[in-house]
Amino acid sequence: MSKRSSFLLGDDGIYRCAEFQHFLWQSHGFGTRMANPEADVTLRQIHSADVLDAHRLTDRQCEGDALVTDDLNRRIGVRTADCVPILLLHPGKRAVAAVHAGWRGTVGAIVQRAIEKMQRDFGTEPSDIRAAIGPCIRECCYEVGPEVAAQFSSLFPEWPPVAGKQHLDLVEANRRHLRAAGVPTAQIFDSGLCTVCLAEHFFSYRREPQNPGRMVSAICRLG
Repeated sequence: MSKRSSFLLGDDGIYRCAEFQHFLWQSHGFGTRMANPEADVTLRQIHSADVLDAHRLTDRQCEGDALVTDDLNRRIGVRTADCVPILLLHPGKRAVAAVHAGWRGTVGAIVQRAIEKMQRDFGTEPSDIRAAIGPCIRECCYEVGPEVAAQFSSLFPEWPPVAGKQHLDLVEANRRHLRAAGVPTAQIFDSGLCTVCLAEHFFSYRREPQNPGRMVSAICRLG
């Protein structure tokens, strides 16, 4: 299991990972129904495994589902309403990433691709990366059909043969990708917050498909 982290809800209505707060050179937040952190650059999200460097991008200029940057004061973000938002930071290089991991992106190992791009673009070592997993749909509320479940069978070898619907743990799937990329378990912090269960705090596409709203998760290098 990942390290159980303290995610604190601020007076501004935004959740923050307590372990990230030790790094004073960054600012980050996970949005709620009440408020969202600001983001200068987001993408036109398409449920892909595409990762882009935010350098010189304008907001929603490109399609993709993860952003990386080491630029100063450039707030990068993703929008979610059940999918898994993951924020990454590397203390040594002061590089950051924002990842939108839906089930398709997770099948494509998007968080692993983001780490690989950080390594290529900024020289980051995966063993030094910290990862914060924000509010998302949890296994308790996420039942998928056999066609989707079959695409996760190699990631969950302990599953019995899929014969019908399956409760899918997207957080654990992304946690396994993080570990496979070289991020130590002790540096993976999980909010434990379910967007479906906690209706008063979060939008949820599964719960409100007609008008789900979106939360923004964002991170920025300050210095």
